[in-house]
Amino acid sequence: MSQNNEMDRKSAKQIFSNIIHNLEKTHEREDLLFPKEIIWLGGAPGSGKGTNTPFINRERDFTAPPIVMSDFLKSDTAMERINKGQLVEDSEVAELLFEELLKEEYQSGVVVDGFPRTKVQVQLVRYFFEEMQKLRKEFFNTPIGPKFRRPRFRITILFVDEEVSIQRQIRRGKDIKKHNKKVKESGKGEILEIRKTDLDPELARKRYDVFRDQTYSALLSLRDIFQFNLINANGDIADVESQINDGFQYQSGLELGEDTFDSIHHIPVVGEITKYHRQKLVQRLDNYRSRHSELFAKVLDLITREMMNDIKRHAVVGKAIVRLDNLVLNDSLAVDMVIDILTERGFLPTVDIMETHIPVSVDLTNGSIQNAVRKEWVFSIIFHSSTIRKAK
Repeated sequence: MSQNNEMDRKSAKQIFSNIIHNLEKTHEREDLLFPKEIIWLGGAPGSGKGTNTPFINRERDFTAPPIVMSDFLKSDTAMERINKGQLVEDSEVAELLFEELLKEEYQSGVVVDGFPRTKVQVQLVRYFFEEMQKLRKEFFNTPIGPKFRRPRFRITILFVDEEVSIQRQIRRGKDIKKHNKKVKESGKGEILEIRKTDLDPELARKRYDVFRDQTYSALLSLRDIFQFNLINANGDIADVESQINDGFQYQSGLELGEDTFDSIHHIPVVGEITKYHRQKLVQRLDNYRSRHSELFAKVLDLITREMMNDIKRHAVVGKAIVRLDNLVLNDSLAVDMVIDILTERGFLPTVDIMETHIPVSVDLTNGSIQNAVRKEWVFSIIFHSSTIRKAK
């Protein structure tokens, strides 16, 4: 991760923590009910986001109007903060948005048009999703658990080529000028705002460049995290709608049913198990050394005397199977120590316990056989092998 990306991540983490803290000042935590599905809609200038949003709403059965960030930031609430000079950072934009998403009208789902746009905002979306998962897990087994539904985020990007974008922006400017002229002449209708970029091809090109170089690259970083639809919006409306429908239908077929997901959600995903594993490994090793020093010394001796020769013998192969019957391993903590020590040294160990029943006596009166149980710990140890010669 580059230094700038790391700074963006830390900045977003602090911003999000502050947002949740502020929301919990005005809402009980059990009232932090966000939409079950959010479609984060992004697009190049002139890609037709406004044109296609009603279709997306129908496809997803959303009843709430979309949250269009450019319009949302002109609302009374937003303007009040803007007039105070407060709406200048990603934090204010995100906090206003997350507060808005708590409204009941959005509970079944909503399209958010124009967010995220920056790398920091992209990180905020990731933290927002994690927080929704955390809330659901927190209240899952409570009477209000059903209110916290499994969150679904979709990233949908409408993409057009640079020249198409510029042509559409300029055409939009001309159409708005004609409309406004008619309104002035007839006295009927409403004057529409014209962006400066819709009047000047060079400004239109610069606006496209900002989208391509900043917003688009930021959104692409979410493609491996959330359901992701990149729509070629160069064609006509029917073609774009068909692509949107196909993308949504395909991804819906990949989703687990709600009941199925609820049945297995208590089993942690790999990321939850491996998160901070290095820090936890170091903590465990320090704990072994300080609190179980005698056993720790025995395990170190066992590894040195009974395992390392076999490991070295298989250096070229990169895998060793070591079978041990040392009674030290009867203590399960000793087995944990072996795994952790080898892991810290760069090996990938696993262990299996084999039991062999050995006859020791026979009761001649009834024919029953008395067995002794011999335990054997079988360690499979994988590591990076040395290459002697490449095969020709």
